[in-house]
Amino acid sequence: MPDVDLPFTRAEYAFRLDAVRAVMADQGIEVLLCTDPSNMAWLSGYDGWSFYVHQGVLIGPTGDPIFWGRAMDAVGATKTCYMGADDIIGYSDDHVMSTSLHAMDHLARLLAERGWGGLTLGVEMENYYYSARAHAVLSAAHQGQIIDATALVNWRRAVKSDAEMAYMRRAALIVERMHERILEIFEPGVRKNEVAAEIYRTGIWGAEDEQGAFGGDYTALCPLLPTGEEAAAAHLTWNDKPVPNNSGTFFEVAGCHKRYHVPLCRTIWLGTPPKDVAHAEQVVLEGIDDGINAARAGNTAGDVARAFYAVLKKHGIKRDGRCGYPIGISYPPDWGERTYSIRPSDETVLQPNMTFHFMPALWMPDWGLEITETLRIRSSGAAEPLADVPRKLFVKP
Repeated sequence: MPDVDLPFTRAEYAFRLDAVRAVMADQGIEVLLCTDPSNMAWLSGYDGWSFYVHQGVLIGPTGDPIFWGRAMDAVGATKTCYMGADDIIGYSDDHVMSTSLHAMDHLARLLAERGWGGLTLGVEMENYYYSARAHAVLSAAHQGQIIDATALVNWRRAVKSDAEMAYMRRAALIVERMHERILEIFEPGVRKNEVAAEIYRTGIWGAEDEQGAFGGDYTALCPLLPTGEEAAAAHLTWNDKPVPNNSGTFFEVAGCHKRYHVPLCRTIWLGTPPKDVAHAEQVVLEGIDDGINAARAGNTAGDVARAFYAVLKKHGIKRDGRCGYPIGISYPPDWGERTYSIRPSDETVLQPNMTFHFMPALWMPDWGLEITETLRIRSSGAAEPLADVPRKLFVKP
């Protein structure tokens, strides 16, 4: 075995592999292709910015996972994966951006060479990293049946191990630092890009715990910090304009350590907030309290959403859509795990060490308010907020 500094023990990787193979057997999948880089990392340890080309981790009937990707990225796999050299396979660079060669033809040949050419292959069809063209080429080249295995691995990631929780607690310390720094520097006249630069600096610099200093990673989603009427939109980033006085800005950021994310949103109002914003703050805080109280092992994701929406209804505020999603290990462009949602119709049963971003934001026609928490489901009692940042609308007169 290679001498690689892994984020988890080999025993934990073996446990994950067994869990995935058990579900594969239940679903009639003999070989699984994971192209989601979060699933690739979770199964093999692979960590590299190479998800813009075709790559994946193969789980066969027996043995270790196989890293398959661009040859130059196979080198990175030898530095980050626990598998031996025989299970790290690269295709030549002439397959990249080619009109005559396709990486999926190479993958089909690899499957055949391993004796898996006629086996049922599961692929993650609803995935950012698996294109329609890739599926068409692989379907034509692979001799066995191909079936959809979307989220098979994602669901196995839902309950975090103690080691995963340790990384998330560090990510929580980082996001606390980020919000502390934002509050220090955010004032009228500062340019938005300067604020974004400090957010990145603080997040990557990291934090300290009882074991010493540790660094932060790049996040799967860039900081979102729209101001004023722009904050009525959920996913705007930043510009180079000075921040005006008498305006509100929400900050949707996350701490990230060893690829594990803890998002946390807060809103800062420069000047005196209007009455409707101040009222909305009180409603949202009440709804968050009720949602956290409903976030208990044995309850459902829908119970959490229904508790929050009941408060909104009581106060006459209308909001549509989900108000949270599971989080953990992730790569761009999304830090969600893409399984259950915190919405009234979702009856996923919550289990201890499930983690999700409780995101009951309000986006009104001319302003937005985001006050959120990342929660861990406890074995008993209400959920635990992982980060410790005052839960309120911050006002800087």
